[in-house]
Amino acid sequence: MTSHKPIKKAVFPVAGLGTRFLPATKAIPKELLPIVDRPLIQYAVDEAREAGIEQMIFVTGRGKTAIVEHFDVAYELEDTMRERGKNMAVLEPTRATPGDIITVRQQVPLGLGHAIWCARAIVGDEPFAIFLPDELMVGRAGGTGCMKQMVDAYEKVGGNLISVLEVPREEVSSYGVIAPGAENGALTEVTGLVEKPPVDQAPSNKIVSGRYILQPEVMRTLETQGKGAGGEIQLTDAMARMIGSQPFHAVTFDGNRYDCGSKTGFVEATLALALERPDMGAEVRAMAERLLK
Repeated sequence: MTSHKPIKKAVFPVAGLGTRFLPATKAIPKELLPIVDRPLIQYAVDEAREAGIEQMIFVTGRGKTAIVEHFDVAYELEDTMRERGKNMAVLEPTRATPGDIITVRQQVPLGLGHAIWCARAIVGDEPFAIFLPDELMVGRAGGTGCMKQMVDAYEKVGGNLISVLEVPREEVSSYGVIAPGAENGALTEVTGLVEKPPVDQAPSNKIVSGRYILQPEVMRTLETQGKGAGGEIQLTDAMARMIGSQPFHAVTFDGNRYDCGSKTGFVEATLALALERPDMGAEVRAMAERLLK
């Protein structure tokens, strides 16, 4: 098997204002809104760690320092919990090894491609992962998370990978869609990328779903990338320019995706994950049945 540079770095674009969730996000970063009792950003970081990623790069904006503080030591809280004999295990996922949380500022909101480009000095010449925390990706019970599935595929084929999901054909115009080539199980060769195509022009029903593994050359591509849809520098455009010069595959995620960038998706994720919890699932199910009567 060919050896590929391991994926040890991940970029999390978290500079958005979260205007769809106002007033909740006036003082609290959207990424810290909880699904049951764990913030969205924590789910993404946990997924990264499961995949063997060690360095988390947060591309932040003004007013987002609480995201970093979430992964810092909270002395007063921890001292109080120890004095009261509380179990500290609940805080273990929030602990970060010094140096493994790095932040850079996206000073102007110029799009996802620009946010990724802001991390170029930290990424350097290594392949890296990208997580969009709004998209909560949950593996099937007992299965692995989305990024672990992608890293496993990367170790076989190298190059660039994106996660995809199959949706009903009539929904494709809301997403980035791949033009598929050869298929091999969950792996599909990517021959093209189209952002929000009309239904009758969509090359497939496989939509890009918020997880990427990219080679460092994408930073050089973004360096000269002009503005695209919405007057922003689009990551999709940069990836499309790289197709043909490097291997490019899609991994069909075996699991569930929740669009936590929308209020209904956020509520759906909360209900779905609460129902799976052994400590509260039965009670939540009974409550939902009672409310639906």
